[in-house]
Amino acid sequence: MKKYFAVFLFASVQLLAQITTRPTDPLVKDPFFSQQQAQQKQGEKVKLVHADFVKKDPAKFNGNTFFEGNVQFDHQGSVVTSDFVIWYEKENFVKAVGNVKLRNADGSVITAQEMEYDGNTQRGIAKKDVVLTDPKQTIRTETLYYDRISNKAYFNTGGTITDGQGIMYAKSATYNIATKLIDFTGNVKIENNQYIVDGTNIVQNQNTNVATFNGPTTIINRDNPSNRVYTESGTYNQNTKEVWLNKNSTIYYNNKTLVGDKMYYNQITGFGTATGNVTLNDPQERRYIKGGYGEIYEKIDSAMVTEKAYAVKILENDSIYFSANRILAYQKMDSTNIKKSFLRAYRQARFFKSNIQSRSDSLSFNETDGVLHLAGSPIAWSGAKQVSGDKIEAYFDTENEYIDSLKVIGNAFAISKADSLNLKDEFNQVKGKLMTVYYKENEVNLANVIGNAQAVTYADDENEKTRETERIGVALSTCGIIEALFEERRVQIISCNIGALTDIYPMSKISKEMRFLQGFNWNTKDRLLKWQDIFVDTPNYEEVQYTEDNPLFDAAQAEIDRARAAEEAKKPKRVRR
Repeated sequence: MKKYFAVFLFASVQLLAQITTRPTDPLVKDPFFSQQQAQQKQGEKVKLVHADFVKKDPAKFNGNTFFEGNVQFDHQGSVVTSDFVIWYEKENFVKAVGNVKLRNADGSVITAQEMEYDGNTQRGIAKKDVVLTDPKQTIRTETLYYDRISNKAYFNTGGTITDGQGIMYAKSATYNIATKLIDFTGNVKIENNQYIVDGTNIVQNQNTNVATFNGPTTIINRDNPSNRVYTESGTYNQNTKEVWLNKNSTIYYNNKTLVGDKMYYNQITGFGTATGNVTLNDPQERRYIKGGYGEIYEKIDSAMVTEKAYAVKILENDSIYFSANRILAYQKMDSTNIKKSFLRAYRQARFFKSNIQSRSDSLSFNETDGVLHLAGSPIAWSGAKQVSGDKIEAYFDTENEYIDSLKVIGNAFAISKADSLNLKDEFNQVKGKLMTVYYKENEVNLANVIGNAQAVTYADDENEKTRETERIGVALSTCGIIEALFEERRVQIISCNIGALTDIYPMSKISKEMRFLQGFNWNTKDRLLKWQDIFVDTPNYEEVQYTEDNPLFDAAQAEIDRARAAEEAKKPKRVRR
């Protein structure tokens, strides 16, 4: 829609309004004409080119002049033709009836069955099968109103506008001729070969080709109708295919959704951004990501969320929670041409699952295969057990939703409390270059350590008289390969191969220093105990204080010290001369 309202307004007004009138009889007019406005000065008069008959009959039209048969008027190159024209002289009002056509100098044409114009209010109406065509577009409606004083024209009986590129439908539309703004209301639809726009109120700027959305509006991609944009307030540049969304907006793409307080989307590039209360939802992966800012790249099926970003992988029984400074989600084909989904988190990455929690600098999760990579000083907790190393890989059973195993690469270190029911500083430990930790029923069950493997394990036995478990000693093992079985309250070395060396010390013979492997770091301050802990750098829990309870060793050392002192006392004392 470009100039059709303006052409209709000025050409019709100046053709029909400037006929010299001689008022005689009153006329019942459309209510649209009832509001009186100041008249403008008459300009150049209209020239009657032709009429088969010019009549004035007191019995017809209250005695007003009327023209019949091929009626034609000309004004400054614009021509109006009609079968019949009534000239209400007193009311300064003209009505054309039957095959009315207004042909303008610029090539635009308006046709209707009726046209009316009030020279006093400078308002006009075209009625019945109204069609306006110009070199660029066509408008069709049943009734078209125009007001020369306010420079506005509108229809409210439903209409369509076509421009060769697409078509617009609306229940009503108002055109401001001065600003070139068209205000569409009531079930508005814009269609072309690329998209469909549905809304309740769309204001289009004919100069810039920018549409403003006021109220619920949807922009639908024709090639892929599931890819669409919804907003209740926004603007759309139809030239660049860019849309700015300001209220209750959602971008639907590749079976995913992006929402935020303020959003931007480019239909050509597929790039979009969201700011404030951002949520990126992927129903197929049963995962959503939230944060303060987000970006999507539709063409490569990738997205990024930052500013307190966190993600939730929704599982049937036990969801997984992720957090980091920046979270990426993307899909790509693998070597077998199968599309797989990935989640990556950078800087201060955390994740929480009921049976395993972790902190690291970064993480990468293959959601399809269930493989989680942790890098940058990773540390993981499962129950009363802790695992750390240079890198950790976690393998999940995606079908049954439980963790299957951990692989620790470089400086692998596993720690478990020797007895979780007390606060003694007694810990079972296994370390080496490479470690695989196997789970059974969501609990750490077995550790296989390869390369410079070492272990500290506490040995218990049952007192035959009291039937109570008693600590009998500590085993220090050094092997090329160690296989350790983690039971409920103890760790059992079930194999120690390649250069095996195991020493078992009774509690009275082993010092505190010997009971801890180099690099021991039991961390209770940073462990995630609830899923909300993913939001903080560290929950900074109060560190558990363990007691140095080693009475047998202390007593043995005291006895050694006493015996040594006694021996020293027996030696003859030297006397200085």
